[in-house]
Amino acid sequence: MGSYCCFSCLNTFSLLVWLKPRRFLLLFSLSDDTGNRLRFQLELEFVQCLANPNYLNFLAQRGYFKDKAFVNYLKYLLYWKEPEYARYLKYPQCLHMLELLQYEHFRKELVNAQCAKFIDEQQILHWQHYSRKRMRLQQALAEQQQQNNTSVK
Repeated sequence: MGSYCCFSCLNTFSLLVWLKPRRFLLLFSLSDDTGNRLRFQLELEFVQCLANPNYLNFLAQRGYFKDKAFVNYLKYLLYWKEPEYARYLKYPQCLHMLELLQYEHFRKELVNAQCAKFIDEQQILHWQHYSRKRMRLQQALAEQQQQNNTSVK
């Protein structure tokens, strides 16, 4: 079972299944708006999957990161860092992972399950710290607004 990649050529969209390095299975082909919409959705989903270190470990263990075509596809996906695309992301850490995947050393390290586990733990710690800090900032803002409202009266 392969993962999917999408490629577009001359206003035609083709959904391709990545079977093995440099082997594709053409599932269907669409043109114009329908194809562009589907391509956007598929690439959005795939880019967000990159936020999952276990998925990256899965790809690394199966040799996807050794395939030049797949690495070039990852390079192509860097357009998601542009604000007009990034605003659709639910998991912004996927952009950081996408950036790190541009480095061969990082791609090689992902074969190790311990590396994926460490990244996963660091993401959880970051999320916990961010959540607490955001809650404190919101409480301080609410208190400040309450003080401003009482001083105006």
